[in-house]
Amino acid sequence: DITAPKLPKKEAGHLHPNTQIQYELEDLFSSLGFMILDGPELESEYYNFEALNVPAWHPARDMQDTFYVEGVKEAAGKAHEHNRMLLRTHTSPMQVRALQKFGAPLRAIVPGRVFRNEATDASHEHTFYQLEGLMVDKDISVSNVIAVMKELLRGILKTEAVVRLRPGYFPFVEPGFELDIQCLICGGKGCGVCKHTGWVELMPCGMVHPNVLKHGGVDPAVHSGFAFGLGL
Repeated sequence: DITAPKLPKKEAGHLHPNTQIQYELEDLFSSLGFMILDGPELESEYYNFEALNVPAWHPARDMQDTFYVEGVKEAAGKAHEHNRMLLRTHTSPMQVRALQKFGAPLRAIVPGRVFRNEATDASHEHTFYQLEGLMVDKDISVSNVIAVMKELLRGILKTEAVVRLRPGYFPFVEPGFELDIQCLICGGKGCGVCKHTGWVELMPCGMVHPNVLKHGGVDPAVHSGFAFGLGL
């Protein structure tokens, strides 16, 4: 009805902050030659645990052995000893899936939603978003880890950040690290944000474990790589 008064103008919405930072990270890593991959949220126990060097008896499962789904099986041809289906607890299963599909050399990131049976509070939730990163090639070392992490922080934080690596244990990397940045609020002097230590724990990372490379069909005597994960 062209005679009806027009509707009042409404302000347009905007993308969710998680989506905004995901797009920003995708642009950043695309400029570094990384592929952007997606993976299944309903994942097999094999890819979620076994292929990542976390066997059924491993205590690292205790925090993540959570949302299993009955009555669903993985596609034929993927029969493994431990192959129940669950909601993925991290984006790391795509490390092995990507290596199996693309081989080495490989550069890829995997943003996506993950699920854990968490006691929810101000910093924990049963559903949250991660971004996995993986680089596999010949002669990859810890120096490559530091270089890419610094480029990541420079691109996102728009400033130079002082970083350090602390030893950290994760079954699918060896050696494994926790990447810290010097607190950007107090400049390392100590404040409430950094718990008066001068440093903020940011993300785990490390050199891909040889067992993970083998599950991906890559010879660890020829290729090496690093992986990292962060919450959006």
